[in-house]
Amino acid sequence: MSSNLTQKIIQNHLVEGELKSGSPISIRIDQTLTQDATGTMAYLQFEALDLKRVRTELSVSYVDHNTLQSGFENADDHRFLQSAAAKYGIYFSRPGNGVCHQVHLERFGVPGKTLLGSDSHTPTGGGLGMLAIGAGGLDVALAMAGQPFHLSMPRVVNVRLKGSLNAYVSAKDIILEVLRMLTVKGGVGKVMEYTGEGIKTLSVPERATMTNMGAELGATSSVFPSDEQTRLFLRAQGREKDWSPLNADEGAGYDESLEIDLSVLEPMIARPHMPDNVVKVREIQGKTVDQVALGSCTNSSYRDFMTVAHMMKNKKVHPGVSAAIAPGSRQVLMALVQNGQWETMLQSGFRVLENVCGPCIGMGFAPNTDAVTLRTFNRNFLGRSGTKSANVYLCSPETAAAAAITGSITDPRDLSLPPVRIAMPERFPIDDSMILPPGRDDHVEIKRGPNIQPLPKQSALPGKLQGTVLLKVGDDITTDHIMPAGAKILPLRSNIPAISEYVFSVIDASFAERARAAGGGFVIGGQNYGQGSSREHAALAPMYLGVKAVIVQSFARIHLANLVNFGIVPLVFENSADYEAIDPDDQLEIDVSSLEKQPVQAFNRTKNRSVHLIHSLSRRDVEMIKAGGALALARTGMDRI
Repeated sequence: MSSNLTQKIIQNHLVEGELKSGSPISIRIDQTLTQDATGTMAYLQFEALDLKRVRTELSVSYVDHNTLQSGFENADDHRFLQSAAAKYGIYFSRPGNGVCHQVHLERFGVPGKTLLGSDSHTPTGGGLGMLAIGAGGLDVALAMAGQPFHLSMPRVVNVRLKGSLNAYVSAKDIILEVLRMLTVKGGVGKVMEYTGEGIKTLSVPERATMTNMGAELGATSSVFPSDEQTRLFLRAQGREKDWSPLNADEGAGYDESLEIDLSVLEPMIARPHMPDNVVKVREIQGKTVDQVALGSCTNSSYRDFMTVAHMMKNKKVHPGVSAAIAPGSRQVLMALVQNGQWETMLQSGFRVLENVCGPCIGMGFAPNTDAVTLRTFNRNFLGRSGTKSANVYLCSPETAAAAAITGSITDPRDLSLPPVRIAMPERFPIDDSMILPPGRDDHVEIKRGPNIQPLPKQSALPGKLQGTVLLKVGDDITTDHIMPAGAKILPLRSNIPAISEYVFSVIDASFAERARAAGGGFVIGGQNYGQGSSREHAALAPMYLGVKAVIVQSFARIHLANLVNFGIVPLVFENSADYEAIDPDDQLEIDVSSLEKQPVQAFNRTKNRSVHLIHSLSRRDVEMIKAGGALALARTGMDRI
């Protein structure tokens, strides 16, 4: 029977279940990655499992998020991460070496392997032919312990590309077009598998831009075949031995299909404040721009910066624009320095930022009040930039460079520049001196700063959940709404009591205080609740405040899993009218025993009416929630996870 690429990789790693869309499966994980905003908690959780070494083929700890060291907290966490990596057999990528997804693509990714990362943009590895999936830190900790990763078998969508891109139209425009077509909800429960003649024209970094931003579709992952383009990229990395051909069988079936003609695609742009609010650049060109930022895990490759350097030759950044560049890795920076193109960008007037995530997560280079800022990033959620009044637009490096030159939103094709085709170097400058290999001695002392607090524990569920509706929100609530990022809050990530003070602060600054006063309670939400980052703090901190259940119209995948992992009951309204009928401060009562049968019985004591709720939880999920979460269940016996 013919298989698509996604099915092939899953079949090769299948531990339990069958390849039937929507059914529960578990898969073996070959590689893991963490970053410092989620990694500290993941390694505290791994430590609690009392194992001497990781049991994966390869695990890497990256420091790329919290490098703004305005206090001791981030530096202490970096020291903790380095010592934990040395003790448990994990590679450690030091601060300044680059963004985790860019570096992993360059130095560690292998076609056909599975990768689980505590970052929602882990699917970047799909550009190399991996099945790469973002997850919460606890799921990654369990994978490092050798446990399989549990998920529902995704539907596989064939995104067929035909033709080739015109000058100054790029891979970012392709994924923005997919977002325009499908929306931020369109990939939930799916893997986007790219096929067609058009993929042959896209290099691995271009493919990685698309698989990276598939996270904004809500997709479980995105994947390209491993072909000649993949071989050339790995050869340039000095890793051709890691290459193997991998593609779908002739006549393979898919659950859904869509087609994009690259030859008619135009430059696209996502308007504030959602990645799927996409229009053609020419529809809004002329709007004055205050700031331009080039970088992030989406668009910080050699190809991206070479294109910008070509456009900026003999030009200056517009006097009304503040513009900055942040290469995705030290390797990219070294390549640009060696070929002279780094100097071109410096002479044009760009500010230089570290090789880290930086402004993408609100960590520096925040825009001015009411600014229009064009960013080559993947998210433009309200306030994520660090300036709540800013209007963030997402675009390609070509469109961002055009705005830097003209001072306004401009279709890059209108600059009448000669077309350029960026070729991959035959060999990138390779220097792994900032990647520390695993130690051989597990008698390493783990170094903890005062901001690193013990893991909070969740008790086993009582027979009945009772409490107040603490908050009611609408559709597309992101993890940034639930647990904000940024330079002020992220340094508290390893101190749950401290960071919990900011839960829902973007929506309601009084939430934490009210939750404590009420002894916890319930949160009510609309469609696609919890989209965005994989940060498990968006479940862990509400759990610490006593949130017992989250009841919504639909969940985003990673956040749903994180709620289960920390023993918060995730439920869905069977009837949307019941969502409308619940108000803040209503008193709810849920019979926990009914989790094992559907629908779940809930009673609104304030309105004196019953509410029917449903869920997509497996028997394992229900057992985990009742035990108080995955870590609590793990302590009862690793063989049960």
